[in-house]
Amino acid sequence: MLRKILADGKAEEEFIEDMRKRGEETDAKVTASANEIISAVRNRGDAAIREYTMRFDGVEVSEPEVSAEEIEEGIRLTGDELMRILKRAAENIREYHKLQLSHGYIKVDGDTFCGQVVRGLERVGIYVPGGTAAYPSSVLMNAIPAAVAGVKEIVMATPPGKDGKVSPAILAAAKIAGVGRIYKMGGAQAVAALAYGTENVPAVDKIVGPGNIYVATAKRLVYGKVDIDMIAGPSEVLIVADETAEAKYLAADLMSQAEHDRLSSAVLVCTSESLADRVDEELKRQSAELSRREIIDSSIKNFGAAIICESLDRAFEIANIIAPEHLEIMTESPMEKLGLVKNAGSVFLGRYTPEPLGDYMAGPNHVLPTSGTARFFSPLGVDAFVKRMSYLYYGSGSLREIGEDVIKFAENEGLTAHANSVRVRMENE
Repeated sequence: MLRKILADGKAEEEFIEDMRKRGEETDAKVTASANEIISAVRNRGDAAIREYTMRFDGVEVSEPEVSAEEIEEGIRLTGDELMRILKRAAENIREYHKLQLSHGYIKVDGDTFCGQVVRGLERVGIYVPGGTAAYPSSVLMNAIPAAVAGVKEIVMATPPGKDGKVSPAILAAAKIAGVGRIYKMGGAQAVAALAYGTENVPAVDKIVGPGNIYVATAKRLVYGKVDIDMIAGPSEVLIVADETAEAKYLAADLMSQAEHDRLSSAVLVCTSESLADRVDEELKRQSAELSRREIIDSSIKNFGAAIICESLDRAFEIANIIAPEHLEIMTESPMEKLGLVKNAGSVFLGRYTPEPLGDYMAGPNHVLPTSGTARFFSPLGVDAFVKRMSYLYYGSGSLREIGEDVIKFAENEGLTAHANSVRVRMENE
């Protein structure tokens, strides 16, 4: 079930290259369809939203915005136990992201000063998958950092179920996270509505949240009109392990990501071939009891592997090349190895820190860079929902002291009006 690759400098590179190709292809038909939907929503607004909701979700929604009564009903149907868990997770997420808050500053020098102002965005759109896949964790992870950042209004879009309603757990999570308005709409049409606005849906400044290929394509197409978080690819986990690691834990964690979809990647990088064999046996044993066994089997067969290295140093070199979304370190002294990690979305240290802790409860965000983009992207956080504005002030004496250099700099670039803007002030003194 789990292919073994003996790291020799070539075999692992070939595997990494194949892994990176998954989900890379841009489907021209999907792009054309998304463009058509975006154009229709821009031109016909709410009418187009209703038509596409009927076509793709099979439900007629006369009033797209979720009412206060529907939200309260959703909270009631969620039940006390899940509400308690959602609130506990929200508190951990909120406290973690509060630590990310940055503040403005000012630098004073004589009669000059300059600085920076940090402000939350005015309005942000959160896309949350719906229908048969209800993920209240996505609501918490996308909305709470925005609220902490000081975003004035958080708008959420999520597809309705066949009954025309939104999942109660999603509504409950939205209430807890501080979402202001919720709309029953999904797909590329929801992205278009959030980007351009309709009669009833306000246009936002940024769109975040996961979705299917149409959602991802639409987000790419509206980027520039609005900001977006990232283009998410298939989920992935990489585990670096030594001989002290528990095979049953490694297998369980590999499958926890493999179950997302058939394009997910679950990779073990270890220093022991016998450990890889034991993990393979555990995969067979544990997967037999899991509901998404077929997806797990397909994912691990096509995009999973055990890469066996001569040393942990080489294991971390490979991990940094792959730059995984989730990186688990299952070694004797995991904290000592953290300094070896250069590229990863989120790092999980030790045998009692499985990746699902990060998905749901611990506090760090689960919206992470995929497909090697951890080389230059960061997890979703407060910084994604703020903008920075610089300011400066010069008195006449300071302008005179620096003015000639500014004039010469501008003239060197051939921008004589720039130079003149400074010169007329100096001549006036």
